[in-house]
Amino acid sequence: MTLTTRLLFVAILSLLGGLAGAQVDPFGQPDPFAQASPPQDGAVALRAVPSKRQVAPGEELAIAVEFAIRPGWHTWPAGEPVSTPSLENWESIPTTLTVKVEGTRVGPIQWPEPHLTPTRAIDPPNEVEILMYEGSPVAYVPMIVSPDAEPGELSIDLSFFYQACDENVCDRPRTIKESVMLEIVPEPVAAGAPEGALFRDFDQRVFARQGEWDSQLAAPPSAETKTRRPSFLGFEVPDNAGLVVLALLSAIGGLVLNLTPCVLPVIPIKIMAISQHADTPGKSMRLGLWMAAGVVAFWAGIGLPVALLTSVIDPSRLIFGTWWVTLGIGVVIAAMGVGIMGMFNITLPQKVYMVNPKADTAHGSFMFGVMTAVLGLPCFGFVAGALLAGAATLPATTILVIFTSLGVGMALPYIVLSAKPGLVERIPRTGPASELVKQVMGLLLLAAAAFFIGAGVVALVSKVAGPAPDLPWWWKQVHWWAVALLGVSAGGWLIVRTIQITKKTPNRASMVIIGLILAALPATYVVAKTIKARDDFWIPYTPDVLQAALDEGKVVVIDFTAEWCLNCKALEVILNRDPVKTELLATSVVPLIADNTVDSAPGWDKMAELGQTGIPLLVIYGPGLDEPWQANSYTASTVMKALERAHGTPDGPE
Repeated sequence: MTLTTRLLFVAILSLLGGLAGAQVDPFGQPDPFAQASPPQDGAVALRAVPSKRQVAPGEELAIAVEFAIRPGWHTWPAGEPVSTPSLENWESIPTTLTVKVEGTRVGPIQWPEPHLTPTRAIDPPNEVEILMYEGSPVAYVPMIVSPDAEPGELSIDLSFFYQACDENVCDRPRTIKESVMLEIVPEPVAAGAPEGALFRDFDQRVFARQGEWDSQLAAPPSAETKTRRPSFLGFEVPDNAGLVVLALLSAIGGLVLNLTPCVLPVIPIKIMAISQHADTPGKSMRLGLWMAAGVVAFWAGIGLPVALLTSVIDPSRLIFGTWWVTLGIGVVIAAMGVGIMGMFNITLPQKVYMVNPKADTAHGSFMFGVMTAVLGLPCFGFVAGALLAGAATLPATTILVIFTSLGVGMALPYIVLSAKPGLVERIPRTGPASELVKQVMGLLLLAAAAFFIGAGVVALVSKVAGPAPDLPWWWKQVHWWAVALLGVSAGGWLIVRTIQITKKTPNRASMVIIGLILAALPATYVVAKTIKARDDFWIPYTPDVLQAALDEGKVVVIDFTAEWCLNCKALEVILNRDPVKTELLATSVVPLIADNTVDSAPGWDKMAELGQTGIPLLVIYGPGLDEPWQANSYTASTVMKALERAHGTPDGPE
C-alpha cells in the first residue's frame, strides 16, 4: 500500500468513525459534536460543576471537571508524558488543567485513572497499547475559600489543555476555557447533592492533608502517567524508584549504626539471651524476629511525630524561609556532629538501664528490641537528632520510609544471628574501627550543618541587601565548598585510618572504594555548581523586568527556586544543559530566576498570583500562550515543547 493510499484509507476510516459516533449526548444536552468533526471543534466537551453554589468564608468545596470524550477518541493522561518503547524520541502531550481564582486556596487536582488503550495513531501501521483517558472521566479540584473573603460573587476560571487521538490519527492540541460562578455568603448553607454520582469518586480526605498541598498543587500522581508498568512475579514494580533507593540507603545507614561502640558489644549478649530462652531453632528465629520488630518500632516511633506534623502543616517555608531558623538547625546539627566524634556524650538516666524485659515471650522479645535501641542512644542519638531536624521539610511518607528503613537496617543482624547463633563468634569487637565509624559520621553531620548554616547566612544577606545584592558571583558558593571539603575529609579519613587499622586487603579495598565515593560525590558536585554559577546567564526576577520583557513580545522563563530547595537544584541541571540552555540563550527568550530563599522575596507574591505556593516551579510566558505554562517538575522534553508553544508555533495550544 502506497503512502497516498494509506492516508486516503485513514481519512475514510476517520470519517466513518466520526459519523458512527455523532449520536452520543454526553451531558444530556444538544450533542456538542453533531455539527462538526473533531479536527474543527475538538473531540472533548467540558463542563465544571461545584459541590456547592453558595460558600461561606473558610469553607471547603470541590469543582468536578467532567471532560466528555467523543466515542472512538482518547486524550493523554495528566502529569509526566507517556512514551512507548517503539518510538525512542516520542512523548505524549499531557492533559493539563489550570485554575485561576482569587482569595481561594486550591489543592492538588485529583485526576481520574487512565487506561491502557490500543492505537495506531502514534506509530502507524503498528498498534501499541498506551495509557489514555476515554469516555467521560472527571477531575476534581479541592478548594478552601479565604476566611477573609467578602460576601459577593466568586469567579473560578478553568483552562483545560489536551490532545485527542482516535484509533488511527491524533488531532492538534486544543484549549477549552470554562468559568464557574459562586456566591460567597456570610454563613454556611446546607449543601444538597449536585449531580448526584458526579462526586462519588472525590476523595474528601484531601482536606485533612492540607500540609501536602504546597508540594502537590495541580500535580497528578506520576503513577497515572506511565505506560504498561513493569512487573516482577506478577506484582507491579513501584513507580517511585527514588523512594526505594532512599529506603535502601537508610537501611545501610541503620546497619552501619551497629558498628558504634554503644551497640556492637551488645549484639552477642542479646543473641545469647534469646538462645537461652529458645529450646528449638524455630523458636529462636521467632523471638529474634520479635526483637527485630522492636528495634524497627523504636525508629518508626522516632519519625512518626515529625511525619504527623508535616502531614498537618508544611514547615519547609517556615524552616527555610526564616534565616535564623535555618541557621539554628545548622548549629544544632553541628553540635550533634562534634558530639558523636567524642566532644561530649549523651547520658541516659540510670532508671533506663534498670529496665530489663525478659526475651522468653513474643511481647518480651519485642520490648527487648525496643530497649536494645534505646540503650544505643548515647552513640547514635546524635544521628537521630540531626535526621529529625533535617527531615522536617520532607513529605510524611518519605520521613516514615527513612526512619523505618533505618530500623530495618539496625535490626538485620538480630534476624540473621537468631537464625544462626553460631555466627556470633564472627562479630568484630569494638576498637579503633568502631571509633572510626563515629568519626566519619561526625564529619558527614558537620557537612550537613555547613549546608544549613550557609543557607541561613545567604537568607540573612538576601533579606538585608535584597535578592540580588552587589556581591561577587561566588558568594553563594562558599558554604557549598565547605560541604564538599567536609565530605572529602570524611572519605579521606576513612581511607587513611582503615589503612592504619587493618592489614587485610579485602577490608582495605572495600573501605578505600567507599572513601573515594564519599570524597568524589561532593567534590564533583561543587565543581560543577561553581562553574554553573560563574557562567550564570539568569536575570534576577523583578515585576518590572518581567513586564518589560512581556511588552517586547519576548518568551519569558521564570525559575522559582531557593538556596535551601534541593529539588530545585536537581531540576536546575535540566535548565542549564543543552538542549534547553541553548534555547534559553536565544535573543527571543528572557530567562529570569526568582530566588525565594527568604520569605520576603518578590517571587512569593508572583507565585501567589499564579495560584502556586510551593517550589520548585517553572513558569513560561509567550505570544503563543493564552495562560502561562507552569510545572513543579519537568523534563528537558516537556520544557522544549512548552517553549515551542510559547513562541506561537502551529502545534501550540489555542
